[in-house]
Amino acid sequence: MDRRDIREESGFAKDLKNTGKDEYIDYTITENGKSYRIPYKMVREMVITGVDKQELKDIPHSARIQYRLLLLDSVLKAKIEFIRGKVTITYNPTGAANSKDKISKEEIIMFFAEQGVHIDPKNIAEREVDYIDEIYKPQFDPAQIREHAPYGYTREEWKKMKPHYTEKMLEGERKKQEKFHEWQQSYIKRYPDIAKEYGISVEETKKKGIFAKIAGKDKKEKGFWFHGV
Repeated sequence: MDRRDIREESGFAKDLKNTGKDEYIDYTITENGKSYRIPYKMVREMVITGVDKQELKDIPHSARIQYRLLLLDSVLKAKIEFIRGKVTITYNPTGAANSKDKISKEEIIMFFAEQGVHIDPKNIAEREVDYIDEIYKPQFDPAQIREHAPYGYTREEWKKMKPHYTEKMLEGERKKQEKFHEWQQSYIKRYPDIAKEYGISVEETKKKGIFAKIAGKDKKEKGFWFHGV
């Protein structure tokens, strides 16, 4: 039975019907001429330091607490560092102008108390987080691909080494292609029937190779494959 006409409305739809206006219209971004709604605009980040390691017990127990935190719909991110005794939580705070689940600082402290971890409010530092600029864009619309230096080298050392390394890699690629083309030519000489069937000459393999001939634009309907091509 089709029950679409009696499905429960979302909280946002109910708010929109009650208020008669879209109070979350600012939470949109435009990509390629299309507008998309973003669930949050401003969220909060809580950093807790000086957490008692005896209450965290060990790394596996800390990981379990972190997992339980992430199960909360109001928590966007959670990280518990057992060695440092530090907890970082990004959450949707009470009073935020959105239709998502919310949680207060006091409720987070109570959550930890239920896990046997007692938080001192004096050790809590909070700040506002712009969801679009600090969470959405870095994850889904990065400005550039982050490049890391190879293990054992600093960024400055890698910047000096990169041009020589790139040139060496290109030279290696050229040599590999030359070796492959030599193999192609020797293969054609050993199996002239295949060359005749596909209209391939040794001179042609020097220009673009066997694979480009039989798998490119002028590929015939009949399939052709052999190991190494």
